[in-house]
Amino acid sequence: MSQYDITSGTPSGMPSGPRASVGIRFVALVIDGLILVVVLLVLRALVGQALSQLIGIVLGIAYYAYFEGQPAGQTPGKKVMNIRVIAFDTGGPIDTSRALIRSLVRVVSGFACLVGYLWALFNKENQTWHDLAARTVVVPTSAYPVP
Repeated sequence: MSQYDITSGTPSGMPSGPRASVGIRFVALVIDGLILVVVLLVLRALVGQALSQLIGIVLGIAYYAYFEGQPAGQTPGKKVMNIRVIAFDTGGPIDTSRALIRSLVRVVSGFACLVGYLWALFNKENQTWHDLAARTVVVPTSAYPVP
C-alpha cells in the first residue's frame, strides 16, 4: 500500500498533475536561447562586447518575465514545444511579479554548473530552483490549455 499526500491526494513521490519533461523543457530553453543569442550578437555589433553582455543579462531577465507573465505563460520556445508556466498553488497563469522572481532566480539556476536546472531531474514535480522560488510548474498545454 502506497502513502498518499493528503494535500494533493496523489501517491507520495508522484507529481500532482501532468508535468513537462526535462527534455522538452530543455528544447524550449535552446529555442529561447537562440533567439536571445541573435539579439545579443546584434547588440554586440552596435555597442561592443562589455556593454552588450550587461544589456544581454537584463534583456534575458525581461524576456522571460514578459512572456511568462502573460496569461499564456509561454515564451516562444515554450509555445513551439506546447508547454507553459502556471502557478503551482492555483493552476492558473502567473502574474508579472511572480514571473520576474522566476526570471531573476533563473540566472542563479544557471550558476554552479547548472545545478538549479538539473534540480528538476530529482524533483517529483520537475521543478527547477526558479520554479521553486516562484512557486510554479511547467506543464503540457494538452493538459493545461492556454486561455
